[in-house]
Amino acid sequence: MKRHIVRTFITTLALVAIGGGAMAAKPNLRAFFASDFTDAAYQQKTFEKVGKAWKRPAELPEPGSKSVVVVTILRDGSLLERNLHHESGSKAWDEAAMSAVKAAAPLDPLPKSYPRTSVEVHFHFEVIP
Repeated sequence: MKRHIVRTFITTLALVAIGGGAMAAKPNLRAFFASDFTDAAYQQKTFEKVGKAWKRPAELPEPGSKSVVVVTILRDGSLLERNLHHESGSKAWDEAAMSAVKAAAPLDPLPKSYPRTSVEVHFHFEVIP
């Protein structure tokens, strides 16, 4: 059964401003959990763990570009899958995004209240203008 992904968790963290001006491009991370996963505390903790593991490369892709890494988190917090779903146009940026998710694993076990055995999460590593 295909699950629909909706923006149940839209905490945006501008991690680092590149350059000195107000118009400088900024790396940005967003996480989108499956629509039936509503545990905000778990979402926040997962988001923060991936954000802390993200080692941004020196060169940014074009503003508006993004890497999307799709993961399936199993009940025990391990990752079943980790796929680069969308490329940014920068190999270094895409590799950094994949590495951040890998380095953050294992994640916390899924909450006992969540009835499924896994949850799909989309991590968007963006460059915002």
